[in-house]
Amino acid sequence: MKREIQLLISEEFAEKIIPENDSVRLADEIIDEMNLDCLYDTYSNTGRKWATEPSVMLKILVYANMQGIYSSRGIEKACQRDINFMWLLGGKKAPNHFEIARFRSGRLSECGNEIFYQLVKKLSVLGEIKFEHLFVDGTKIEANANKYSFVWKKSTTKYETRLLEKLEKLHVELCAKYLTCSATAEDLLKHLKSNISEPFVYGRGKRKSELQRDVEQLEEMLQRKSKYESYQVIFDGRNSFSKTDPDATFMHLKEDHMRNAQLKPAYNLQLAVEGEYITGLDISSERSDQLTLIPLLEKMENNLECSYGDVTADAGYESEENYTYFENKGQGCYIKPQNYERSKTRKFKNNMALRENMQYDADKDEYTCQNGKKLKAVYTGTRKSKSGFESEITYYECESCEGCPYKKSCTRAKGNRKISLSKRFLEQRKKSLDNITSPMGVLLRTNRSIQSEGAFGVIKENYKFRQFLLRGKKKVATEITLLAIAYNINKYHSKIQSNRTGSQLHGKLLA
Repeated sequence: MKREIQLLISEEFAEKIIPENDSVRLADEIIDEMNLDCLYDTYSNTGRKWATEPSVMLKILVYANMQGIYSSRGIEKACQRDINFMWLLGGKKAPNHFEIARFRSGRLSECGNEIFYQLVKKLSVLGEIKFEHLFVDGTKIEANANKYSFVWKKSTTKYETRLLEKLEKLHVELCAKYLTCSATAEDLLKHLKSNISEPFVYGRGKRKSELQRDVEQLEEMLQRKSKYESYQVIFDGRNSFSKTDPDATFMHLKEDHMRNAQLKPAYNLQLAVEGEYITGLDISSERSDQLTLIPLLEKMENNLECSYGDVTADAGYESEENYTYFENKGQGCYIKPQNYERSKTRKFKNNMALRENMQYDADKDEYTCQNGKKLKAVYTGTRKSKSGFESEITYYECESCEGCPYKKSCTRAKGNRKISLSKRFLEQRKKSLDNITSPMGVLLRTNRSIQSEGAFGVIKENYKFRQFLLRGKKKVATEITLLAIAYNINKYHSKIQSNRTGSQLHGKLLA
């Protein structure tokens, strides 16, 4: 009966019902103009023919995301009831939720990235994107994982160390008891199992032999050792992961309904925005934004085959590594220093214990504290970041803090006051401060808060996208890529309706 009803809805009837300026028509037109060879290449030439045309399936998924429908069952229901989805299907049979789920997590995960950047290039041809000013921001979105499935690196390392000590002790005892020569724990277990003459007994009232107890204890320890080793591989530089979704890391989320700063499994979503359009995205398991900026920009450059004139980001991205990256690339950099807001407060300016408020003699390379004592350079060293970037650090020490009346407010150290800093980083921070306080910097920072943070506001509030449905970084990336395609088409449609096409920045540059 459903099939007959769908066939009765002809294209002429749909053409009359759906307005000419409806967003579904724009989505259909844009996807029709794309080169979808990468999508068709995911299908085998010798296999069974698809039930729904891949291009039509892509249109359905994109338009579903445009309407805030994400579950495969919800999309299936929309295809059976919504006139716009029926128009996209052309009167053909609606796909079931199994087909939709397989297409999204299987086929689209292989080519979603290429399709997204095709759309970005098309928007560039239309004059919507000019690759001039890029605004970057990140947010954490909860993963589809159990909240209490955490595995912590610190605890794992502690338990693994204890286990290895016990295993070594047991290994020595069993070798002395059963073998005349030394062997690994694994070989020892094989030897013990080969010497079993009677079957093992289990259950109440059964008395285990000494050999059975030794075999079971050694086997249990080796299994735990193998488990901890696999955990250490999964961590891959992180301090936690979820058993339900090993790619997810436990992070603090702003949407904390219990208001107790509870950690939840999540992904760090990075978006790059220009002209209110999402022009780049990346999914990271890193909690900090500092290590996500360079991978995002390199991914965009590889896919777009061009780089932006300047990049604007908030204080969370400030680091010597990121500053150096922009210097080497010759790109403009508008990153707000982490102490920018704090430096404007009266408390900061009156705190003479801070290095920023000490007098510095560049010729002698020394600081003078509020008590008139000199902090002289003692030695230099290198500091390596998590990503492997090395920076040169200069260490200073006060000539004498003995009897100083300001020592309690200056340092908690028992000896003299010490400070360490990177001179190159301080120069880069000063340059970035000059950039963000310039008229252009003020305009770009204003637009960053409007455009990049506005994109997250639309995604979370308007689209109600607050948790991923799929698991694993690859599938999660496909899910957010679909949403970004839908977001850009909706934004283009909105600009057409409000006659704002081609607009890039909000506000005017003040002299």
